[in-house]
Amino acid sequence: MTAFVRLLACLAGLALTTAASAADYPDRNVRVLVPFAQGGPTDVIARVFAQKLSESLGHSFYVENLAGAGGNIGTAQAARAPADGYTILVVSTGFMVNPSLYAKVPYDPLKDFTPLTLAAVSPNVIFVNPSLPVKTLKELIDLVKANPGKYAYAQPAMGSTPHLSAELLKQTFGLDLVMVPFTSAGLAVNAVLADQPPIGFTALPPTIGLINQGKLRGLAVEAVKRAPTLPDVPTIAEAGVPGQEADTLTGFVLPAGTPPAIVEKLHSEMVKIGAMPEIRERLEKIGFNPVINTPAEFGARIKAEMEKWAKVVHAANLRIE
Repeated sequence: MTAFVRLLACLAGLALTTAASAADYPDRNVRVLVPFAQGGPTDVIARVFAQKLSESLGHSFYVENLAGAGGNIGTAQAARAPADGYTILVVSTGFMVNPSLYAKVPYDPLKDFTPLTLAAVSPNVIFVNPSLPVKTLKELIDLVKANPGKYAYAQPAMGSTPHLSAELLKQTFGLDLVMVPFTSAGLAVNAVLADQPPIGFTALPPTIGLINQGKLRGLAVEAVKRAPTLPDVPTIAEAGVPGQEADTLTGFVLPAGTPPAIVEKLHSEMVKIGAMPEIRERLEKIGFNPVINTPAEFGARIKAEMEKWAKVVHAANLRIE
């Protein structure tokens, strides 16, 4: 009985300590780790939320970019970070895809991390340089079919949903289309702008202004509904290819074992930020749909995305050693 009482006392003391640490959190600056280069969608979302977290919690939430290996380098570092709430990882869909794409991945999305929340979703878009003699997705498919191996497409990262959606299109229509990988959506868009190569698959945000200005030609938005920022660009179903919707997710996770009270405190702040009209308006203007969900809901989405894209990776026989 004495041992049992002592155990209860220890557990009560631990609970009080955890509660106290959560109440004091943060008492120093917090690293918001982005495993990609500056300027891409993940980086944009990270900076929007980090700024507001800094303002509301009284300490700097500073963004650190650690790019490389499709996000694996930065993600692995976050997985090894102390589970104390002072490292937050910003993830995109590659976080869920890489385990099936790479021969060896230095993290497990389900075991090494605690989900915090989904932050925003952006549909992918298929676009071309205006010099290419096509005005619809069907015309692009016909052009590539008639010229096997002649044309190439730009994509922002190996295993990203733009990359995989391009591979799915290739599988569906038997296209001989060469893939040119880049390290960010911004670089991929700039390449298509320079007509090297003339075709691009990326998330929506970095293309909006260029498509609306006529510097790029949008052929299809890979979403169920048209994007409000590109009302004249058809959905992929309207363009004649139903069932191939694909978006780019951006969300926040923490190292596994982060105290639940800290997760709850951060999530509460994320809910407030996501509900701010100026934040919603800012994200929507650059092509994102703001989405804040619960840690459990985001965890379920991570698992579903892993299963969905693993099928495409295996069908395309994609592998990175």
